[in-house]
Amino acid sequence: MSNTTVRIAQISDAQAIQAIYAPMVEHTAISFELEPPTVEEMAKRIGSTLPTYPYLVAERDGQLIGYAYASQHRAREAYRWSVDVTVYISPEAHRSGVGRALYGVLLPTLKRQGFHAAFAGIALPNDGSVGLHEALGFAHIGTYPEVGFKHGAWHDVGYWRIALDSTSPPKLSVPFSEISLFLMGLDGHYERWEDSN
Repeated sequence: MSNTTVRIAQISDAQAIQAIYAPMVEHTAISFELEPPTVEEMAKRIGSTLPTYPYLVAERDGQLIGYAYASQHRAREAYRWSVDVTVYISPEAHRSGVGRALYGVLLPTLKRQGFHAAFAGIALPNDGSVGLHEALGFAHIGTYPEVGFKHGAWHDVGYWRIALDSTSPPKLSVPFSEISLFLMGLDGHYERWEDSN
């Protein structure tokens, strides 16, 4: 069987990431963006995320099949121990363990950075994403009804939370750039989290 390998994203992954994301923007309400970002914009997003938060990709048989990243939860200072998490999987790799493999690296990394909790927003209905998050220990904490309008319809967004680090008072979180070299092998892969499927 093929292996799913997780590694830190590189700017050169922008085209493959954009190819996964653009159809989600164009054809679904999974993303609330209305126009797909360009490859250049995706490259900027990767570059601006990595100094502070993990941005990861999953590969199988040399092909990028999914990605996940963390981002700022809110701008005000007291929110700085909370993060939002996002995962996108190529349609042909759905329900094959890719989301678990990505979160199996992302969540422990965020905990090691010192973040207190992670939040996932899911445009509803999306049984696959809800099932993945709840299987990993995320708990539903509420839903914003009719919060976004796309493709001619109103859409609800549910929010799920998972606890990461219960230290209180919390320590300052460590930027991803300061720990990333300690978490990966020399080839840039998180070898300990390789997952056979």
